[in-house]
Amino acid sequence: MFFFKKKEIPLSDFFPNGFVDIHSHLLPGIDDGAKDLEDSIALIQKMASYGIKNFITTPHILGEMYPNTPEIIKGKLQEVREELVKRNITDITIDAAAEYMMDEQFSILLEKDEILTLKDNLVLVEMSYFSPPLNLFDILFQLQLKGYKPVLAHPERYISYHNDFKVYQKLKTAGCLFQLNLLSLTEQYGKGVQKTAEKLLKENLYDFVGTDTHHQMHLELLRKIGTPKNLKQLAHIMKSTVQRFGKQTK
Repeated sequence: MFFFKKKEIPLSDFFPNGFVDIHSHLLPGIDDGAKDLEDSIALIQKMASYGIKNFITTPHILGEMYPNTPEIIKGKLQEVREELVKRNITDITIDAAAEYMMDEQFSILLEKDEILTLKDNLVLVEMSYFSPPLNLFDILFQLQLKGYKPVLAHPERYISYHNDFKVYQKLKTAGCLFQLNLLSLTEQYGKGVQKTAEKLLKENLYDFVGTDTHHQMHLELLRKIGTPKNLKQLAHIMKSTVQRFGKQTK
């Protein structure tokens, strides 16, 4: 009996032209992503080999653990841009926003309008995987009162919702856009997350995709998404990501 390996699609052929990764942790030394400048460049170069050359990287802003500010983030972004130029890496575009934990500190930042957006009024937000804030829908309402549109990072990873699927529709009705972690289609976060991602895809609830890359191990695992099935499921979402965040060309 012969066993044939499942057909794989190289990631350089998987991502559409102009694809923008809107969720990653590539700035050096300010969260649990890239450890230093060398690590930042190595991650970017590896992703470029996959055909991902446009980034809106999103360091955590999370209380005292990652007390990043727009000034810190913009400073680190400039370091990375300068290093890319220094190394004559000219085919990369990189901007920065943030991934905001929806907590009391976020409400303070929101009140002060100290928010870094992905683009225009779109803000990447997250919450505890196990215990969403009791005032979640109030936070989402306040966010939109301020003129922002929430993009909920990796909704498939919120374990407390896995047995209450109706809450996803409630979040959409409350104005949330959903961003899929591509790594959720692998075993990276466990079978429960993978299954929930598949269900959300089937229900057509995702608006955008991102890699949520933190380190080289993530990029090794990312290779596994290159299948015909995944490409079929993700093509329109990747296209919408390009259309919303891509550079406008004449």
